[in-house]
Amino acid sequence: MKHKIVVAITGASGSVYAKVLLDKLVKLEKQLETVAVVMSDNARQVWEYELGHRGYENYPFKVYGKMDFNAPFASGSAKFNKLIICPCSMGTLARIAAGISNDLITRAADVILKERRQLILVARDTPYSLVHINNMKTVTEAGGIICPATPSFYSHPKTIEEVAATVVNRIIDLCGFEDDTYRWGETS
Repeated sequence: MKHKIVVAITGASGSVYAKVLLDKLVKLEKQLETVAVVMSDNARQVWEYELGHRGYENYPFKVYGKMDFNAPFASGSAKFNKLIICPCSMGTLARIAAGISNDLITRAADVILKERRQLILVARDTPYSLVHINNMKTVTEAGGIICPATPSFYSHPKTIEEVAATVVNRIIDLCGFEDDTYRWGETS
C-alpha cells in the first residue's frame, strides 16, 4: 500500500527537521501515493531565518494554504492515512489536544484522530512545562504519537542535517516506510 501523507510545518524552531523530512520523502517517492504540505506563516519565516533560503518552494509536493479548508485532507473521505507535524509548536499541540480546529493544520489533525489514522507530532521545545506534558498525554491517549525532536548520536552524525536525520529516520520508521538507515547493533 502506498502512503497518502500530509506534512504540516509550524513556526517552532527546527526547520532543518522539516527540510530533511521533505528531502527524505522525495527519495521515497515509490512508496508514496501523494504528499501534501501545509505551512503556517511563522513556519515560512522561521525556515528563512534558520536555513537562509526559501527552499520550501522547491519540492514536488502540492502545497495548501493554512486556511484552505477545501484541501482534501480537511475531510476523512480523502483517506490521507498519515499526518506528520514537523516541527510541532507547543501552541499547535495545545490546540490539537483541546480539539480546536482553527486552521488547516489543526483541522487535519482533528480529522486524522477521528478517523483513527496516524498522527505524528515532532514536538520541538525545551524544557516542557506540565501544560505541555499534559497536552502530550491527551494527544497520546487520543491515538497520536509524540516523537520529540531529540536527536541521537550513536550513528556519529557529522553535519546538522545528519543530526536532524536521526529524528527524521525515526519518523520514517514510525510511518512504516522501507528505508535503509543506521540501525543500532547492526553492522554495515
